[in-house]
Amino acid sequence: MSEPDQRPQPDEPHGPPQSGGGAHSASPGGGGPRRPSRPTRPGGGRNRFIPTLIILFVVVGVIGYLATLWTEFLWYDSVGYRGVLTTRLLTQVGLFVVAALVTGLVVWASLWLAWRHRPIYAPSTPEQAALDRYRAALDPMRKLVFVGIPLVLGAFAGTAAAAQWQTVLLFLNRQPFNQTDPHFGMDIGFFVFSLPFWQMLVSFATLILGLSLIGALLTHYIYGGLQLQAAQGTSRTSTPARIQLALTLALLLVVRAAGYWIERYTLSMTQHGRITGMAYTDVHALLPTRGILAVAALLCAIFFIATIWTKAWRIPLVGLVGLLVVALVLGGAYPALVQSLKVRPSEEQLETPYIQRAIESTHEAYGLTEIDKIDYDAETEAEPGQLRSDAATIPGIRIVDPSVVSPTFRQLQGVRNYYQFSDALDVDRYEIDGEMVDTVIAVRELNLDGIAAAQRNWVNEHTVYTHGFGVVAAYGNRRSPEGEPVFFERNIPPTGELGEYEPRIYFGESSPLYSIVGAPEGAEPRELDYPARGETGEIRNTYQGDGGVAMGDYLRRAAYAIKYRQIEILLSDLINSESRMLDHREPRERVERVAPWLRLDGNPYPAVVDGRVLWIIDGYTVTSRYPYSQMEELGEATADSLQAAANVRSIGQGQVNYIRNSVKATVDAFDGSIELYAWDEEDPLLKAWSQAFDNTVRPLADIDGELMSHLRYPEDLFKIQRQVLSRYHVTDAGAFFGGQDFWAVSEDPSVESQNKPDIPPYYLSIAMPEQDEPTFSLTTTYIPQGGARQNLTGYLAADADAGNETGERREGYGQLRLLVLPRDTSVRGPGQFQNDINSSNETSEAFTQTLSQFLNLNRQQGSQVKIGNLLTLPVGGGLLYVEPVYVQAEGGTSYPLQRLVVVAFGNELAWSDTLDGALDELFGGDSGVTAGDAGTEGDPADQEPTGPSDPESEGDLAAAIADIEQAYADGQEALAAGDWDAYGQAQQALQDAIERAVAASPGGGSVSIPGPDDAEQTEAP
Repeated sequence: MSEPDQRPQPDEPHGPPQSGGGAHSASPGGGGPRRPSRPTRPGGGRNRFIPTLIILFVVVGVIGYLATLWTEFLWYDSVGYRGVLTTRLLTQVGLFVVAALVTGLVVWASLWLAWRHRPIYAPSTPEQAALDRYRAALDPMRKLVFVGIPLVLGAFAGTAAAAQWQTVLLFLNRQPFNQTDPHFGMDIGFFVFSLPFWQMLVSFATLILGLSLIGALLTHYIYGGLQLQAAQGTSRTSTPARIQLALTLALLLVVRAAGYWIERYTLSMTQHGRITGMAYTDVHALLPTRGILAVAALLCAIFFIATIWTKAWRIPLVGLVGLLVVALVLGGAYPALVQSLKVRPSEEQLETPYIQRAIESTHEAYGLTEIDKIDYDAETEAEPGQLRSDAATIPGIRIVDPSVVSPTFRQLQGVRNYYQFSDALDVDRYEIDGEMVDTVIAVRELNLDGIAAAQRNWVNEHTVYTHGFGVVAAYGNRRSPEGEPVFFERNIPPTGELGEYEPRIYFGESSPLYSIVGAPEGAEPRELDYPARGETGEIRNTYQGDGGVAMGDYLRRAAYAIKYRQIEILLSDLINSESRMLDHREPRERVERVAPWLRLDGNPYPAVVDGRVLWIIDGYTVTSRYPYSQMEELGEATADSLQAAANVRSIGQGQVNYIRNSVKATVDAFDGSIELYAWDEEDPLLKAWSQAFDNTVRPLADIDGELMSHLRYPEDLFKIQRQVLSRYHVTDAGAFFGGQDFWAVSEDPSVESQNKPDIPPYYLSIAMPEQDEPTFSLTTTYIPQGGARQNLTGYLAADADAGNETGERREGYGQLRLLVLPRDTSVRGPGQFQNDINSSNETSEAFTQTLSQFLNLNRQQGSQVKIGNLLTLPVGGGLLYVEPVYVQAEGGTSYPLQRLVVVAFGNELAWSDTLDGALDELFGGDSGVTAGDAGTEGDPADQEPTGPSDPESEGDLAAAIADIEQAYADGQEALAAGDWDAYGQAQQALQDAIERAVAASPGGGSVSIPGPDDAEQTEAP
């Protein structure tokens, strides 16, 4: 059927002009046309006010954005990483511009072509008559609509594309893994670097073609090129409409065909109940159907192109419906039938090869290929002298819990309220007197909340209180007779064993949002260092470092005033030519900014290196594109009880199935300088990012010896590996299919809740069965998965000692050793050990009551019991549990003191006030370790007994108890008489007596306060 020529004339109206008065109507008096007078519109001022307000709002927003952007450039310049910002911004801007232009041009071209080739006259149908008003409304603003819609859609598409900057940079800098996937035989690098990029392109092409199709359909419909109700004998589409719509649909189907083909490779990352990767059904049903669907989509595209000549939509529409049916049948029904009829009856046999692929790929992706698996037949009977062969290990047992003693550090070493320590302290090792010592270390940081309210003002908060001061370090294996840590680095100014170092902490985990420091030479120092000793006043200082951004001119001050919305930055006379702005001060944030491609460990830790305090942060490269490797949720895998209780940050969220500790980063606490060191130089992801951000990652050889001696195996990597190994320690596919030997990470028994989180991994020096001497290690324990049994099934340790002061990486670093306990023996697990403690009737030579009595008495009013970290050590042919117990009195100034050490070996449990005492009681008076060596508690000269055998202590305790009884009686008498002054005095006397009783008691615990009917039953622990 031939069609009339429908070529439109540009801007030709669709009907005769409307009659009626207009600008050229004659005046009533003749005299020809005249210009009508402009009416005065009421509210004209208000109408002008709104656009003016909008313009001002836009101008202010632009100025704010430009000021913030400039301060970003200044910050990156100050740390020497400007290339990171420019590379990221140029990539994002380039992607935004390209995506916005392509989307905008394609959508505009679709709209313009549809309008340009519209019918000259709209078809005379009721449907088109109803559209006349839409055409009339659209025509006056057509140009605005045809430009505005592509611009808006282009902006959205550009924003989405800019967010994919990492995908593009990885593709442009892709590296080979030199390993092939087990099915396609392609290099792993294709799945990690290239596949995400091609998926992004398919999604982008689908988006812009879909938008252009919608635009073409609407335009053709409004202007009559497309009719839903065509007249008898006429076509529903005009020739131009048919050509445009057919070609657009054909392109969409070609893109869909590419999507089907790419989906073949994404099946290698499919998550199943047992494994990640392709299973039998995926390989034999889904994989072939993806290829069939790709071919079917191409055939449908050809059918749509043929419509240009056939002028009929029947065949392509039937083909499209057929494609949908085939997609449903082959993509859903057929695989389900294969799974139910073919796989389930013989599932173990058919799935075994794919499970084996998953085991091998998972081990490779998580760095578990070299794990040393040891069958460990743990002894459960404690014999005298059993620890003699491990006598070198026992003295290094860390009995100071860094997650408990932070309040103790704060009370003993905080000095002032405006200093603080983190809730969870860190564990490191230092050489003291020629011997490496496990150390609990903390940085004395600034706490603005500790400043008196009357002193809280802009000047003090940003120019006076600017930094913390010094580090505090204690022996991990010692405690004083009072239960306090034994410090070997302490006080202000710092004194101790760490030598001379720069103590000022301008960059830390609790630093203020920003500080303005520095002053001309000779100016009076303004920045508070620390309170003066022995006199009133303070020691002040002027910052002499190179950190921060110079604030010498008013433009920079104005930019920062806008950024932080504080006019004081611009107006203050305290800011001068030598002032420097210190911001973005948290170490983890600083590394995130210069290495946005890294995932960072949640627990940075400090170390004194070469006379400076450095924050050390472990950086990880991750991906979720490793074929056949088990997918893990980062947030769940790294969560533990310490993270919840001590505000330790998380590595973040998201699924990954490949991880490497590729970078060790440092941040100088004085000048904020940032260094990135390549740790896993063979990691392809690190190579790609190093190529993308040139010269930002220094080689491993640049790590000096003193820094190397403080690097350690990272916690979050270990947590993820232990989570994976809870299942993938099973390396036989058949046993893995059965799942009878799967484990779970031990719950933390010290948490008093029904749903207990995982126990944290612990740093301590141990000697594993194949090691001759103790090594600084990171350890964890396993129990059976599910069920009620809580016995120990496995013990994992990572060699955490990276190296020594020679600067060379130690050969054994990172070695994972897994002790597998036999199934036919029952070794007490952490939960069972804790249960035994709470119900133990064991006595100790140092105390007069049983362990359960001691704990119950000290949990009464007046004090609380804090359970320390439960350490597990493979010694004496078995497994030794060591757990410190702390007691803290009530009151705002109280702090935990270590009163007990509980130990267990096999089925035996013992406790005492010291570790060596507990071990000797456990092993019948002869643990095999020299007395005083098993965690010596400070200076031996100070090791005087504090138990009830001390007559002086007994006398003090008896007197305190008598005073408690008398104060209580006086209070009751005053209460009955209504004498509130006397009652208050009695309560104060009662509190004083309680404190003296707690101090004099052997456990440092509480005493029972007598009630109305039991005043004669008061007793002390």
